[in-house]
Amino acid sequence: MVYDSTDADVITVGKPQKEKSVLLTFDDGPSKILPEILDVLHAESVPALFFWQSRLFYEDRPWKRLLSEGHEIGTHSMKHLNLTNLCYNKQYKDIAQSVKSIESIINQKITYFRPPFGQYNAETITAAKELGLTTVMWKIASMDWELKENPQEIIANVVENLEDGAIILLHELKQTLYVLPELIQEIKAKGYQFTTL
Repeated sequence: MVYDSTDADVITVGKPQKEKSVLLTFDDGPSKILPEILDVLHAESVPALFFWQSRLFYEDRPWKRLLSEGHEIGTHSMKHLNLTNLCYNKQYKDIAQSVKSIESIINQKITYFRPPFGQYNAETITAAKELGLTTVMWKIASMDWELKENPQEIIANVVENLEDGAIILLHELKQTLYVLPELIQEIKAKGYQFTTL
């Protein structure tokens, strides 16, 4: 559940804030339930960072709403392949094409990258840096992808491991949406604010 990296080119925590804070991130979108996730975040006044696979991103996704409500979009690659299985040139091409595809729709620079499956090697980081991207991992994994039958555990996995600045890994999944309002309330009850990078 708790992850950290000693790699200076990978971030797992946000910038220090005046009050203790955490950052919500959502992988593997944009999905069909994105509007409902945005509804919850809007109701709770919580910003988030979304890492999208460019192959899933079409003009009709509610990206304008997402940006107008203070959220950010990063790339999660083009095809969600394990990049460590690819040579440098193929890694670079996949990440570069994903960035180009997303930027062509939102007309805004992409600056954040999260490697699929959280798997990367030195070549992945080099490719990201060459493309002007900051590689973002996480401090707390909610394990939401494994908890379709027991979504309440998503809340426990996050709340029991909270620490100042932590980047939290979530996914655009139905079980995550189901517990998201309660998760946010529990985090707030622990005295945490929500921030972006």
